[in-house]
Amino acid sequence: MIYVYARMEINPGCMDKMKALLARTVPKVLAEDGCVQYIPCVDCDEPEKYITFVEAWENREKHKAHLAAPHMAFFREAAKPLRRPSTVHVITPAELS
Repeated sequence: MIYVYARMEINPGCMDKMKALLARTVPKVLAEDGCVQYIPCVDCDEPEKYITFVEAWENREKHKAHLAAPHMAFFREAAKPLRRPSTVHVITPAELS
């Protein structure tokens, strides 16, 4: 299992357009093979400024396939004028002894 936290800063006045784009994209992502969780979240303190994706995938290969999916290419292109670059962290549970 891997987890992904991807945070994007939304351009001023563009949050509603981003949410509309996400409303079309999220169901497609949730239907992808290997997707366990895909939740776009708004920032509690600045809800019009940031969206953070909280994701869980069966493995790294399924996540890479997600990134290559046609609907994600469409999303990235459509989102360009709505946001600034994202920060993405891919993590996995630590093995504790």
